[in-house]
Amino acid sequence: MHDHKAILAQHVAVRLGRRSVLKGMGAGLFAATAGAALPATAQVAQSGHLRVGAITPIDTLDPHFTFRLGSVQIISNICNGLLKVVYDGTTVSFEPDLAATWELEDDRTHAFTLHPNVMFHDGTPCDAEAVRFNLMRVKSGTPASPHGWKLEKLEEVEIIDAVTFKLHFSEPYAFLPVALTGSIGRAGTIVSPTAVETFGEEFGRNPVGTGPFKFVSWEQNNSIELVANEDYFMEGLPKLERVSFMLIDEPSTALAALISGQIDAMNDCPMQLTQQVMAMPNLTMYGRVEGNYTYVGMNTQRAPFDDVNLRRAVAYAIDRNAVLQQAYFGLAKQAFSPISPPMSGFYDENIADSGRGQFYDLEKAKEFRALAANQEVIEVTYLMTENPPAGTRVAQIVAPLLAEIGIKVNLELLENAAWTQRLQDRDFEMVDFFWTADLDPDETLFPEFRTDGAWNYWGWSNAEFDSLCTQAQVVLDVAERSRLYNQAEDIMLAEAPIAMLAHFPLYKVFSNRVQGFNYVPCDLMNLDTVSFT
Repeated sequence: MHDHKAILAQHVAVRLGRRSVLKGMGAGLFAATAGAALPATAQVAQSGHLRVGAITPIDTLDPHFTFRLGSVQIISNICNGLLKVVYDGTTVSFEPDLAATWELEDDRTHAFTLHPNVMFHDGTPCDAEAVRFNLMRVKSGTPASPHGWKLEKLEEVEIIDAVTFKLHFSEPYAFLPVALTGSIGRAGTIVSPTAVETFGEEFGRNPVGTGPFKFVSWEQNNSIELVANEDYFMEGLPKLERVSFMLIDEPSTALAALISGQIDAMNDCPMQLTQQVMAMPNLTMYGRVEGNYTYVGMNTQRAPFDDVNLRRAVAYAIDRNAVLQQAYFGLAKQAFSPISPPMSGFYDENIADSGRGQFYDLEKAKEFRALAANQEVIEVTYLMTENPPAGTRVAQIVAPLLAEIGIKVNLELLENAAWTQRLQDRDFEMVDFFWTADLDPDETLFPEFRTDGAWNYWGWSNAEFDSLCTQAQVVLDVAERSRLYNQAEDIMLAEAPIAMLAHFPLYKVFSNRVQGFNYVPCDLMNLDTVSFT
């Protein structure tokens, strides 16, 4: 969640302080949670209580303000978007969700018809006026939504009738399908206007949507409870009666609970635990390389990395195979550029043979090092945290590699809050970082590297890069967009504000008692089709 990002340094950096009651838990705690009072309203068609170990941070359940994909995983079970992300095992696409139909009248006008008679969980109608309320809340509401940039080009929401409306844009807008999803896009997630007005700032603790499950409660450091929406507009769904997201801080604790049967699923399985999971015949793991990338970032605004040749030397000095094998346990894929495998139509399957992008070449690294202004041994500080996906492992691999080109790396381990603050203040020289859940090149390139971009922590600036990305935003033809983004990333990678590392997998784990989970490669945990055997 990109995010989907804004102060999304927090998305990847800050873990909730939930070290707790759950760390040494026994069956008694889960038995007590399972017996918590929930509305006894589910129909016969819905049965079963799924308990999910939620180990990723959660900030708010207001989709228009969350920075965290841990929150999105829950929100996408409470709310729908105008569109949804669909994955057929090979290709990612975007299809109508709350919208029954979606047509492009011209390159600036999108016409939608909603499913009729859809109700929010509070009994109010989800109609065209509710959609307009939501889109304007994101675009120009107070307080400002961090996802407002996704609707900057929206000029008007024209209401035709109760279920029909048109979105008028100032320019063609190629990123719109992602923005209007009810999951990673968040700008198109639709919530109850009545509930927003009723709860005000507390809406994020009292979310009301149209989704397959209704929000019941959020007990800090314990669980978030959902119950089936009996009036869900998708016939036959959901299949479960109840869902509990158990807020567990430690992945190993969650896995132990899953193995012992205290919970039924994990929303994230770190790579270091995958071998253990695969050895368990009663567990099923879902996942693959997703829309993401990891890298080493360098502060281009101060010495020594204001020297482009030194940055280039770093980019070529890192042995990606060592990083993949040791930091990512052989499960990740080398990233030559930020565009990742799920970006259908944009990712080049043959990029490793193309000569494009960044890769390990020690001789070339030494050539660039010889061109750097400072030919003495250069000492730099590399900020680390225990953040996923690789914790401190990347930094520990990179440090001795850079010593081979005369860069002495001092590793500094920080708590997440301090790490985040240093990043946002641009008070660093080197740091490893990642973005995740990106399905379009626009969100994976432009917010991070455009001049004065909110997430351009590296301080890098190139007018031609900015121009190419701006052009690509208004081109609807995939081949032409791809050409423009390739040119833009070639410029960025050549000037090396970052050193690309990997595209990495994310995994969900379920007990074999659970069936019907539809995996989507953008860190989603959609449970509408899930049931017990």
